[in-house]
Amino acid sequence: MVADTGLSLIKMLREGLVPDLVPHTDGIGLAHPQDKGDMNLSLYLYDIKENMDVRSSDMIDQGDRLRYPPMALDLFYLVTAHSSSDVLTRAIDEQRIIGKTMQLLHDHNILQDDDLVGALKGSGDSIRIVREELPLDTLMGLFPNGPYKLSLGCRVGPVFLESTRTKPVSRVRERQFNLKRK
Repeated sequence: MVADTGLSLIKMLREGLVPDLVPHTDGIGLAHPQDKGDMNLSLYLYDIKENMDVRSSDMIDQGDRLRYPPMALDLFYLVTAHSSSDVLTRAIDEQRIIGKTMQLLHDHNILQDDDLVGALKGSGDSIRIVREELPLDTLMGLFPNGPYKLSLGCRVGPVFLESTRTKPVSRVRERQFNLKRK
């Protein structure tokens, strides 16, 4: 589910950025901003946290078994624009890419149904995208071996990670009552 969430974001961004600002679909992908290869836009999953607001303790009935509830997760991505243009136009290219990316994340702030890929597709789940303000020291920590690049943070979720743990149950087959008169 975690990887499918990243791939769903990539799908949405490719549909909005290629070919106008990014020449080919391989120009948008999942990578650390310093390991971007020839990408124009990289998405880096830098943190995962349990979403306590939608956490459930309800067991799921599966007939002769009860399945433990799924874990609700929020995924935190760093989105970074890259340009291989010459130094005179590199910054403006990156600003155009990141600006359009912000617009797409705002306009498509809920991914559902056809927006989703893999195991998420057809699941009935909706995944919300929210801009996440990152402190400068956090941003700088994500670029330990080089200069900071224009980036934005976003929180994506909840993503439900199904439990594989089950508990056997048996149905009531017989019941006895002892009634006494007063």
